[in-house]
Amino acid sequence: MPTMISRDTVGVSIRGASKFYGSFRALDVINLDVAPGEFVSILGPSGSGKTTLLGILGGFVQPTAGAIFLGARDITFEPPHTRDIGIVFQNYALFPHMNVAENVTFPLRARRMPKSEWPARLKSALDMVELGGFGERKIHELSGGQRQRVALARAMIFEPRLILMDEPLSALDKQLRETMQIELKHLHRKLAATMIYVTHDQREALTMSDRVAVMNKGQLVQVDTPERLHDHPADAFVAGFMGEATLLPVRRIDDRSVDLDGTRLICARTVPGAAELFLAVHSEKLTIVADAGPGMPNVLSGVVTETLYQGESIRIFLELDRGARLSLRVPSNHQGRSLLKTPGERIAVAIHPDDTIVVPNVR
Repeated sequence: MPTMISRDTVGVSIRGASKFYGSFRALDVINLDVAPGEFVSILGPSGSGKTTLLGILGGFVQPTAGAIFLGARDITFEPPHTRDIGIVFQNYALFPHMNVAENVTFPLRARRMPKSEWPARLKSALDMVELGGFGERKIHELSGGQRQRVALARAMIFEPRLILMDEPLSALDKQLRETMQIELKHLHRKLAATMIYVTHDQREALTMSDRVAVMNKGQLVQVDTPERLHDHPADAFVAGFMGEATLLPVRRIDDRSVDLDGTRLICARTVPGAAELFLAVHSEKLTIVADAGPGMPNVLSGVVTETLYQGESIRIFLELDRGARLSLRVPSNHQGRSLLKTPGERIAVAIHPDDTIVVPNVR
């Protein structure tokens, strides 16, 4: 496979970027460094500011304050077409009256690059996204996944220093979306390009990224690797937003333990000293125990209220003895089914101290 983007790619620095609309702060002093060749996802719920931040990076939105650097170059107020940035939009923004080749080579035409270079660049770009031989196809003749690849090829053909992606997989069905996540991850490795990817899908961000930047209410809450983000959330918002977690209020006993409705839970990590704490219970981290002896740590008991079959797993809803509610998952194989209880039956579950995550309330 050819390499479209040279390996002397540069990083991105966002310095104090803010965007105000009257009294509304869409972005509030964002600082973020993206290393050369890094894949960073901007993750957050609707209205968190992630699309505004992408717009500032792409030059479509002017910041109220702050600066954007591409390597050592200040691009804060440069127009989009001079930034050397490839962009893949949510709806792909392909031209329906053009064929694949015309769509992909459009950036070369816009930049007035010599036509003698177009054939080689086109072949390289289409081969990179496994669409060799599709140049004459019309856009309406392509599947959703193929259109997404055309948009990627168009973003790469002029060898940009940075590629921005604004939820490019959101219109695809679940199976194709998951396939394209893996393909994009592999493509990033081949390109060694710097990529910034906006999404509201937690699993997508965890699957694809070197690091994930979580946003909430116009602010960066936590920037970390997928593993640390999931297992070491900064606060209750991140813990609740990442994965399938139930937040239960707890009281700090000491550096390594908390109280949940009269049950002492041992924590492998230091308990925060904040006044208001929550236990973040991930459903996949709970284990059903048949014989919870008096010496077994971190055991919770209650009554099963509902079970849901969801294909690869079964989700069990549980009401603890003092009214708190949580859920757990067991695999839908023979072993998992053997553990199931019917609604109304009592059950005991354990959470390992390494998985006992205690976080402060949102700052």
